[in-house]
Amino acid sequence: MKKNKTIYIVLITLVATLGGLLFGYDTAVISGAEGSLQNYFADNLNLSSLVHGLTVSSALIGCIIGGLLSGYFATRFGRKRTLILAAVLFLFSALGSAYPELLFFTAGEPSYALLLLFNVYRIIGGIGVGLASAVSPMYIGEIAPSHIRGRLVSLNQFAIIFGMLVVYFVNWGIAKGQTTEWVNEIGWRLMFASEAIPALLFLLLLFTVPETPRYLASQNKNDEAFSILNKIYDKTMAKATLYEINNSFDTQKGKLFSFGVSIVVVGILLSVFQQFVGINVALYYAPRIFESMGAARDASMFQTIIMGLVNVIFTVIAILTVDKFGRKPLLIIGSIGMTVGMFGVAGLAYANAIGIATLIFIIIYTASFMMSWGPIVWVLISEIFPNKIRGQAVAIAVAAQWAANYFISSTYPMMMEFSGGFTYTFYGVMSILSGLFVWKFVPETKGKSLEQLEMRLRRGKDEKGDHKPIAQSK
Repeated sequence: MKKNKTIYIVLITLVATLGGLLFGYDTAVISGAEGSLQNYFADNLNLSSLVHGLTVSSALIGCIIGGLLSGYFATRFGRKRTLILAAVLFLFSALGSAYPELLFFTAGEPSYALLLLFNVYRIIGGIGVGLASAVSPMYIGEIAPSHIRGRLVSLNQFAIIFGMLVVYFVNWGIAKGQTTEWVNEIGWRLMFASEAIPALLFLLLLFTVPETPRYLASQNKNDEAFSILNKIYDKTMAKATLYEINNSFDTQKGKLFSFGVSIVVVGILLSVFQQFVGINVALYYAPRIFESMGAARDASMFQTIIMGLVNVIFTVIAILTVDKFGRKPLLIIGSIGMTVGMFGVAGLAYANAIGIATLIFIIIYTASFMMSWGPIVWVLISEIFPNKIRGQAVAIAVAAQWAANYFISSTYPMMMEFSGGFTYTFYGVMSILSGLFVWKFVPETKGKSLEQLEMRLRRGKDEKGDHKPIAQSK
């Protein structure tokens, strides 16, 4: 591949990954504001820990909605226009969450109605996250050549983690040196408002990138599709790729279960396991976890930054290895590391020996996730579904992921009140099951075009029906 073509693909990918960056920014901004929200709403209104947990996790309701809608919007209006809609929602949510009192309420006077409106703004941002989380990797997967597709889609996970790291620094910078009273009155608002900057940048840059050739071909816009493919491949390869794409549309029925139930179930379970191992508990509640270890507020946010740096480093490891070692080996290795980390935290919690060892085990756990289940699940979801049902199937898988995320995140405070040791043991058991699931049921997709993967899936169904795991198809 010529250097200028590679640069073109990378630049397009970087714009699409801003959706991932905002995904990470929006979901992690709550980590710095969570304590202030408890002070402003839960404490003043005498709300239970469950209601506070639901408020902290309310954006996830929007993520579920956005995930479900992503298939319709991506199929009906295209990948690019769906990302533009997501960017607008990010911008609106950032400003509304920062100052929910605008127009209807008085600042500094919390009420149940204001709490409801705050949650509405967070849900709107969540819809943007749900759309971007499905469509950004889909966009990259559909435009990237097979030999670097794993790395380019993994860049989206890097952007998610980088977005989280950026907001950890932003939150820390806003809170550093300030009194708790100032943070509870003003600081949390600045944390939410800061998201408007990357949201606006994402919106503007999206107008500079093309639609994906696979979506254009699905709309019978073959000339436009070929024009994009010709910027990615040489002319001969571009023609061959367009032929494969059109052939895949001609030979498909286009119904969700055209290739059987198992492939959809595999996508859903990949998404569910990614959340049931407990990663977003560590991300959303990181400052509070570190405060429970005895760290002061500033120190807990700084330790969160350390964890964010570890996340970035190990996501880079995944990017460098996913197209060399394959998807399955990385997932299984990650499951083993997550099991060690979570059972370590659980053991220390049972022994009431919370300290620096807890930080070490949390880092082991998050590092293992970031070099495996974090990026690789998004790669697989962008790869395993056939062209004509990709929008529908990705939407279902992503909605399932956000539903699992919402369940795990909103139940965490209640579970911790019952038993910290039990809570982390549960996540450890899920880590074991995730590895067993990958070993038995998940296919390897390294180095194959989306159409080649589809042909393998079609042969597997024709030869064996829909009664065997996809990993056994040839």
